[in-house]
Amino acid sequence: MNVTAKTELTRMLRQSQLDGARTQAQRNKLGQFATPPVLAADILKYASMLLPSDIKIRFLDPAFGTGSFYSALLQQFPRSQIVKAVGYEIDPHYGNEAIKLWSDTSLHLNIADFTQAIPPDSDEAKANLVICNPPYVRHHHLNRVEKLRLQQLAQQIAGVKLSQLASLYCHFLCIADASMAVGGLAGWLIPSGFMDVNYGQQIKDYLLNRVTLLRIHCFDAADAQFEDALCTSAVVWFKKTLPPANHAVEFTYGGSLTASKMSLIVSVESLRSTAKWTKFGLMSGSVNSQEQPLKLKDLFTIKRGLATGANNFFVLTPEQVSAYQLPFEFLKPVLPSPRLLSVDEIEADDLGNPILDRRLFLLSCDLPPDEVKGKYPLLWEYLEMGVRQGISDRYLCKHRSPWYSQEKRPPSPFLCTYMGRQDTGRGKPFRFILNHSMATATNVYLMLYPKPALAKVLLNKPELLKKVWQALDRISDEALMGEGRVYGGGLHKLEPRELGNALAVNILEFLPKRSVPEL
Repeated sequence: MNVTAKTELTRMLRQSQLDGARTQAQRNKLGQFATPPVLAADILKYASMLLPSDIKIRFLDPAFGTGSFYSALLQQFPRSQIVKAVGYEIDPHYGNEAIKLWSDTSLHLNIADFTQAIPPDSDEAKANLVICNPPYVRHHHLNRVEKLRLQQLAQQIAGVKLSQLASLYCHFLCIADASMAVGGLAGWLIPSGFMDVNYGQQIKDYLLNRVTLLRIHCFDAADAQFEDALCTSAVVWFKKTLPPANHAVEFTYGGSLTASKMSLIVSVESLRSTAKWTKFGLMSGSVNSQEQPLKLKDLFTIKRGLATGANNFFVLTPEQVSAYQLPFEFLKPVLPSPRLLSVDEIEADDLGNPILDRRLFLLSCDLPPDEVKGKYPLLWEYLEMGVRQGISDRYLCKHRSPWYSQEKRPPSPFLCTYMGRQDTGRGKPFRFILNHSMATATNVYLMLYPKPALAKVLLNKPELLKKVWQALDRISDEALMGEGRVYGGGLHKLEPRELGNALAVNILEFLPKRSVPEL
């Protein structure tokens, strides 16, 4: 049959009905996130641009669903060009409906687990076009026996030993190598996270050494491709052939595959020496050079703010402090969360308290229980209330001694927000805060403590505090986002080590030159 708009409309309707018959939890467990039709069409259209027009296509989709990619294949290529089409779908709920839907075509759909399938013997029988949106199943949902089986199979087929933390899509990509013909083309729609996380290193090794990586297209983080999956997507294209000498890879970002917003050519050698690849998708210019090697970690010790384990118990308003009559020697000023902090420069009163509309205090006491009970009966009464509420049994509290003490996080003059989005009123995902007060901060902030040489400069010339803060604020969004990671819907996050890798070139402009070698 010819695939018409009506046929695709029928498939989309059935997909919606089938999804509706399953709970979100059921689909999450099997990693079932259907490919949007527009995206499927874009991927197959790009495939048609890469493949010679006279090639006879042997198509494989190892995670078929209802056939979003197969539908796009039939719309992009003439039927005479498609000599074989094979699919695998582990879930009969979708697979049986797909068999009915495509019964008038030559599709051979297996209701089976692709990772358990026996690949074709001959190269001529293997697929020369693999297009797949593999199941996004986190490693937590894979039991130990299954992880070991998948790990051994991927190593046997693709020559890489995947981490125990690898998601199922990583195993799919490696295992599919056995069903792919030499010289064949593959397009994988997968989460972009593999480019930055540790468990993705083996996937990157496979892409750089076992096949010829052609292109990675990263979608705009704010333009989530899947409504029900909080991850940012990428399409990875490669040929099953060893990479030629001096090979380079195209990185594109934003828009669509056939109309991207940015493009950058990166050598394989640069990719091999770069830990995080998502930065290439965000860059419209050249790769960061080695000319300015000084980084923020050379100037600052960067730590996450303290984790109380129960902010609603340990972080208190002045009214709560008064109501419970808590002793002030066990209270420290603490900053409110970034969404409640309306300023980026925090002034202080004569006692070092931040001058803010919302004042908060952190409860922390290192005294043993018997001493608290004997000397501070009102504090003891409050702590007993925490015991009754189960606060003392929470994970972080249970592993502290005493349970009501806190991590040591002295106030820092500079802070950076831990996560954020670009589409806020500020238009920036991260904020740098200049803190003149004695307030500490919780783990929604990163705290930047100047290292000894810089601390000495700032002590002698306190007027430089504001200049350092302004230099931090001038670090480009692209540089910070490139070091960090991103989640679906455009939520960007920075860990201390990631912030530390950002270049510190702006800060060097006004620091005394003699102090720089010491930093």
